[in-house]
Amino acid sequence: MENVYNGLQEFLAIGGNILFWIMLLTFFMWTFILERFAYYLFAHKPLKSRLKAEWDTRSDKTSWRAMAVRDELVSQVKQSTTANVGIIKTLVSLAPLLGLLGTVTGMIQVFDVMAFSGSSNARLMAGGVFRATIPTMAGMVAALSGLLFATIFPRMSARETARFANELDESSARVAA
Repeated sequence: MENVYNGLQEFLAIGGNILFWIMLLTFFMWTFILERFAYYLFAHKPLKSRLKAEWDTRSDKTSWRAMAVRDELVSQVKQSTTANVGIIKTLVSLAPLLGLLGTVTGMIQVFDVMAFSGSSNARLMAGGVFRATIPTMAGMVAALSGLLFATIFPRMSARETARFANELDESSARVAA
């Protein structure tokens, strides 16, 4: 465990302060991703069952008011399934931008060292460029780790919302028949 901690400290020292912010961003991004999984595993079915039971207890399912209630129930499902998805997308988009910020600040440090030393020593430049590219790599890895979920969750939301709307329509059709 100590080796992991020391390795993380060395990595953060090589890449600069921006790596800490990328790590923090990635932590929050994955917290929201895991929250969405927890919602679908534990809260989605009970919510759908409660809302469907609310619809099934209605005697009137064909009037304008009943359709407004139906739309409100479908909207509740949509709102619940899309919660925090925008935050996940934003965090995925911010990760590479933070990486680029780290690269820019790292290159500024390289140029400062070159100006201070008064030479363009290739070894000094190579070490500085290496250090400056670490944040870009970290930002891209962080973004790629969440990109799949930033595309899957909106699709899951649309599918679950449509599925719930169809269940309500089938329930209405059975009553009408």
